Amino acid sequence: MNDSRPRLDLLRFLERVQERDLARTRRWIADEERRETERRRGEQRRPPVPDWVLQLGIGQGRPPVSVHTGDCHMAKGSRIKPITEDQARRALYEHVPACTHCNPDTILGVLD
Repeated sequence: MNDSRPRLDLLRFLERVQERDLARTRRWIADEERRETERRRGEQRRPPVPDWVLQLGIGQGRPPVSVHTGDCHMAKGSRIKPITEDQARRALYEHVPACTHCNPDTILGVLD
């Protein structure tokens, strides 16, 4: 070491840098723990998935477009209304189309 500063000063500088790095890492850990807690809390507060949903159309009266199982990947968005099993059957009997992805008509035994 050809520096004019004594070795002890350099080691103290290194210690300050490492303490700052450790403090930053601890902040990152705390932030991540906070995000994880919020994610878990959100999952716990999420309402249960309904067994059956009715997809509504757009426009006046929002007519029904199709019947889906509650976990169907095609039944997403703001135009989804949870319904009971009886309401799903009734909608299918009233010729509301069944989703071709989750096939609620087959599950409910409502076949043409």
